[in-house]
Amino acid sequence: MKKLSLQELNRKSIEAFRTARKLPLVLVLDNIRSMHNIGAAFRIADAFLVEKIYLCGITAQPPHREIHKTALGAEETVAWEYASDSSILLQHLKKNGYLIVGLEQTDKSLLLYDYPATEDQKYALVVGNEVFGINEEALAACDIALEIPQYGTKHSLNVAVSMGIAVWEIAKRQLKRLS
Repeated sequence: MKKLSLQELNRKSIEAFRTARKLPLVLVLDNIRSMHNIGAAFRIADAFLVEKIYLCGITAQPPHREIHKTALGAEETVAWEYASDSSILLQHLKKNGYLIVGLEQTDKSLLLYDYPATEDQKYALVVGNEVFGINEEALAACDIALEIPQYGTKHSLNVAVSMGIAVWEIAKRQLKRLS
């Protein structure tokens, strides 16, 4: 076994990435305070060909040195937009055929591995503030809430880690079609 070189990895060029067919999935970052988590969202979106990222509320926007530290240039390739009010944005996305999925622990959340994501559905995955989660108005706009099961002593994972797990679970069926 040997590690692959960058050339052997055969990654897309910036132009090829921009014109590539994307997953019908957008990320909605609701009041994320850590620029490292924001940068990680861009890296996740790049890795899985996510359509777009929406940065809402207090979520910082590129260009920013602290976002770039984690994004490593993905903030230059992944489409993004700022929206001051996440609940208004979610209503707009819903009208455009997106299923609004909150990544949150609620009294009605489904376990992530039990949710049957489908290939033909457009998804908007909402992740919330590191301390307070998704704000109440945005949570009310969600069609469903998904929860990552946890078996240890802590009640939550880092936002970026959770986002990566959830994006993979939603995207894995669709990625085969894009390959």
